Amino acid sequence: FLDTVKQDYTNLINQYVQDEKQRLQVFERGGMYLATKKIGKNNPKAAEMEADNAKRTLWNQTVDRAIVTGVAKSEIMQIKKERITDRIAESVWIYGNRPNLLSSIIGTAIAVLELLISKVLLKTLELADKVISKELEAEPENTDFKEQKAVPEESRKQADTPKPAIPPRPQPSPEAVSYKHLCEIYQKLQEQNKAIFALEKQRSDLEIELSDSKGIFKAKRRSELSTEIAGLEERISRMKVRLSQIVKEYGYPNAEAFYKAFHKAETAYGDYQDSLKNWEQQYGEKPQSLHDKLKSKKQDIKERELTRPYSPPNRGRSR
Repeated sequence: FLDTVKQDYTNLINQYVQDEKQRLQVFERGGMYLATKKIGKNNPKAAEMEADNAKRTLWNQTVDRAIVTGVAKSEIMQIKKERITDRIAESVWIYGNRPNLLSSIIGTAIAVLELLISKVLLKTLELADKVISKELEAEPENTDFKEQKAVPEESRKQADTPKPAIPPRPQPSPEAVSYKHLCEIYQKLQEQNKAIFALEKQRSDLEIELSDSKGIFKAKRRSELSTEIAGLEERISRMKVRLSQIVKEYGYPNAEAFYKAFHKAETAYGDYQDSLKNWEQQYGEKPQSLHDKLKSKKQDIKERELTRPYSPPNRGRSR
């Protein structure tokens, strides 16, 4: 009950907050994300809390990317527990309350999670969005969700034997209707994630080259490589921020919330397609063969000729 009230009040407060960055957010207890702290105007530890929030936000952005990549929630939770929760408990037990150590703990967890993201992405990059891209490239039948005309019943062979009424054509649920729109968001996330991965690979290649560039004669090249790597780091950082912003632009607080809605819509869309296919097989119009189409066309021409009014040939005017 308290969690529901908290969420309701948070949504109410956010209605009056224009700045997206200042809006409040309720984090799931024991979830994958880390909650950020609200900083007061005259808080003497504002700088320390801002640095702490920046590291927490970076973890949350990495979690978003892990979800987009396809990393299992259980694996993310395991990294969070082993690399953050347990390490914080150990740090407090050994060193006491030292908040400045939190940044390094979260940083290590981010590095471990990013390594897992790279492994998963390497395995699934080619198969990441084949199904979704096909859905978007070709407009499938029965996805416009327009109500079609009812198929007339076949003539009864026996007048005294009534046929069962044709059930109404299946209609999509709101979740099924939203599936195509969610596919477009999904595609944007996948494209952004692949772009980040490409830059990370480029950065990795430059770092390898930098480590191999030794000696006094390669000092200039080392400087160039360091500048290029720094530029790539900045671009990658901005693109990771953008990845998390994509779902927020469509009203989802994070990638986890979006993917819950996406998978729900995907299931609803699949159920709708199955029910529609069954309905078409039982009650829909049967496709005509080429022979039947030609026969029907000849019959139409014959009927038009029989019903056409007679007009005598024009033999010209008599003088």
